Amino acid sequence: MGSASAHASETETTGMNFDYNENQLMIAQSIKDFAEREIRPNLMKWDEEQIFPKDLFHKMGELGFMGVFVPEKYHGAGFSYFEYVTVVSEIAKVCGSIGLSVAAHNSLCTGHIYYHGSEEQKQKYLPKLATGQWIGAWALTEPNTGSDAMRMKCTAKKVDGGWVLNGTKCWITHGISSDVIVAIVRTGELLDSKGMTAFIIERGTKGLKAGKKENKLGMRASETAEVIFDECFVPDSQVVGGDTKIGTGFQQAMQILDGGRISIASLGLGIAKGAYEASVKYAKERQQFGHPIADFQAIAFKLADMATKIEAGELLTMQAAFLKNTHQKMTKESAFAKYYTSEVAVQVSTDAVQIFGGYGYTKDFPVEKFYRDSKLCTIGEGTSEIQKLVISREIMKGNI
Repeated sequence: MGSASAHASETETTGMNFDYNENQLMIAQSIKDFAEREIRPNLMKWDEEQIFPKDLFHKMGELGFMGVFVPEKYHGAGFSYFEYVTVVSEIAKVCGSIGLSVAAHNSLCTGHIYYHGSEEQKQKYLPKLATGQWIGAWALTEPNTGSDAMRMKCTAKKVDGGWVLNGTKCWITHGISSDVIVAIVRTGELLDSKGMTAFIIERGTKGLKAGKKENKLGMRASETAEVIFDECFVPDSQVVGGDTKIGTGFQQAMQILDGGRISIASLGLGIAKGAYEASVKYAKERQQFGHPIADFQAIAFKLADMATKIEAGELLTMQAAFLKNTHQKMTKESAFAKYYTSEVAVQVSTDAVQIFGGYGYTKDFPVEKFYRDSKLCTIGEGTSEIQKLVISREIMKGNI
């Protein structure tokens, strides 16, 4: 994209400069080199066989991609959300699945402990997560409570020295392969927003089990599975933030999802860019009637629409990242970015398949995978319909 496109450095707390900063340029090149070497040669095998390449994430941890905004004192990269958007989107330009797993690890599990954990919990878990030594998972959704999290049935009962968890979480990224899980469960009454608590549960804890692995349309190399708690005892020390934070799990989760919307916006942005760039290249090379198909208005106008939508999505995403960096409220803005960019990912990848024609329908070319991967962006971490609900509620509050 052009010089007005991708980001951001903060010039003042009220101004934004939408050029790549030095860190972003370095990150983008580093990811490009890494992806060409480690991801692209394997991505179709991982996709077709639903392989979660855990060793790849250890390697990315060594490059700082698994703890992007975690401070250096916890062994993270210490970057801002601008650099985080760059990491996720640049990876997703090559493989949406790997971009999704990087996003979930950073913003959900790691982010929850970083923003809401006690200092002792941060020191214990963040160095392992930020370096990719451990893979994290975050468990909120249940079989009967997707968008309706207040009706969760997974419970934690207080016992001497801790809590006993029972119930099932579903659609959990890294539900089988994770080393640690942050789970939000009910500790109070049904429908009580102050009746949920977040816990940190390590793999190997008695009563923690991995359930069914989902066989998905897209994002197939990003593991998605059930997490089952069966009389799972968790010590008091594993309540996120400590005893004073019992009953605040729902509020914590909503704050984490505000940041998570930036993650999915970045993911959709990367998928859209990958499909767009492949389309431009193909349209210049493919000849019909003695001309490159890019010469024909029908194709040229598709490319113009794709480029415009990507540019708009990128601006919305960077606006939300700017607000996150400057500690301003960004519920509406992150929903803008997530909703719009997710839909753009689907639209652009659909147009990309059309530009490729019959070749776009085969696995010999990359756009069919972008097409399959893109749909998840409109569903995960809040559907497009939920984003519109969030936006409309903010408008009704007077946040016009």
